[in-house]
Parts: sequence; C-alpha cells; structure tokens
Amino acid sequence: MSTKSRSRSKVRLSRALGVALTPKAARYLEKRPYGPGQHGRTKRKADSDYAVRLREKQRLRAQYGLREAQLRIVFNEARRQPGLTGENLVELLEMRLDALVLRAGFARTTSQARQLVVHRHIMVDGQRVDRPSFRVKEGQTIHVHERSEGMEPFQVAAAGGHAQVLPPVPPYLDVQLDRLQARLVRRPKRAEVPIVADVQLVVEYYAAR
Repeated sequence: MSTKSRSRSKVRLSRALGVALTPKAARYLEKRPYGPGQHGRTKRKADSDYAVRLREKQRLRAQYGLREAQLRIVFNEARRQPGLTGENLVELLEMRLDALVLRAGFARTTSQARQLVVHRHIMVDGQRVDRPSFRVKEGQTIHVHERSEGMEPFQVAAAGGHAQVLPPVPPYLDVQLDRLQARLVRRPKRAEVPIVADVQLVVEYYAAR
C-alpha cells in the first residue's frame, strides 16, 4: 500500500471510530465530524450493546496500532494484575516502547514511532531495541542512537516540530527533547494517558467473548 493510500485509510478509520489517529485525520474530523461514506451524515439507529463495546475496543486497538491478538494478550495480563482491569490495560499499553517514543515527541504518529523502533534508531538504557512492543520499565531511559540523531525526522523532533500535533508530554515521562532523551519516571496512570476510549466497555467486550 502506498503512503497516500495508507493516509487515506487512516483518515477513513478515524472518521468511522470518531477519534483522530493522525494529525491529518484530526484536521479532517474538524471539518467533517461524521462517519465516512454516503450515509455518514444520516442519523443512525441506536447501536446494540455489542456494537458499542466493539467500537470502544476498536478505538483502543487503533490508537495503539495493534493487531487483535496483541491486544488480547495484554488484556489477559491486565486481568491478572491487582486493580481495575481496564486501567491496567491502558497502563500496560502505554509502557510499550513505540507509545512512549510518540508521547516523548520523537515521532509524529504511532506508525512513525513504530518504524523508528523497528529500524533500530531507538535505544533503551544504551541498548538498541527493535521491538515496538518492548515493555519499558520505570526508571529506564529511552534515547535516539547517536548515529541517527542527525537524520531529518529527529532534527525536526529535537526542535519541537511535533508539538503542534501531539498532546502535552504526560507527567510519567521526563523528556529532554533537545537531547532526544526521555525517562519513564513511573508507571502511567489511566487518567494521564491521552487516548480516547471507555476502557470499561473494552473489558465488557472481552468478558463476553
């Protein structure tokens, strides 16, 4: 799929789910706050409970760019931990390396953050990590490999070039953007994580499966 086609599909998915998955999609949603297709503007009949839960699960999955199997694995882990399963789920997802690369402002979108990790530009505590799903631990430092720092995407990031399209840096991250470095200070809390999803409905979706 070409970059242009991927961009169009992200916009379409964003409109279907009612959540901006890219900066371009955010602009589209401002202009067209309704679903895609010829029936997008028409008032739909009330969704079933299943459809509502499914949409929330799809929203969460899309914002982290996960496959269904990946989300299910993290959900099962969240369920085994003490506390509320939905909150645990988001907190565990937020500790993924690609999610934190995005939150730190090193990338503009989730897919770009994933590419930077896969292409071995990102290090954790001095070691290259090429798995986007890598779970960053409290106290660990994420930074860009010194040989990659001169690349244009990182120069743009270091200059704060993504600040206009990203939420403010959350309090669980200590970011030195000019040094392309970020430390996970502590485990994220659901209320601080800038994603749009009713996690209780996600839990209910999986509980019924």
